[in-house]
Amino acid sequence: MTYQLTRFEDLAVGQRAFLRKTITESDLSHFIAITGDINPLHVDATFAEQTFFGQRIAHGMLSAALFSTLVGMHIPGIGAIYKSQSLEFLRPVFIGDTLTAWFEILSIDRAAEEVVIKSWIENQTGAVVIRGQAVAGLLRGLKQASADT
Repeated sequence: MTYQLTRFEDLAVGQRAFLRKTITESDLSHFIAITGDINPLHVDATFAEQTFFGQRIAHGMLSAALFSTLVGMHIPGIGAIYKSQSLEFLRPVFIGDTLTAWFEILSIDRAAEEVVIKSWIENQTGAVVIRGQAVAGLLRGLKQASADT
């Protein structure tokens, strides 16, 4: 398969992208299988009902993982290198919530080979549940496969 790498020329300050995802029980199960995070706040309804959340909540990093898809597939896109991501967890995410993750390019520094991106995630009511800032770079090119391989 041939991929087209994103170039700095393809990007502009103010450019936005978004990704929408409903968080499901299956998402939590997969996240738990990968991370081993079985905090009762995420897996035990009886425990979670006794907290101020009143019910189980999704792992914060499960929601924040949507930013990874935005970096690699949207802004900057194919060939992006994730350099950093700050996160503030502002509100809980519940099973069944529909999240919209947003990226907006704040600055492009070709000399430093960096794109600075405002990042935030809203729930279905428009409330911001996570906010932060990402920094990404771009691959310069791909090695060509030889005819022998």
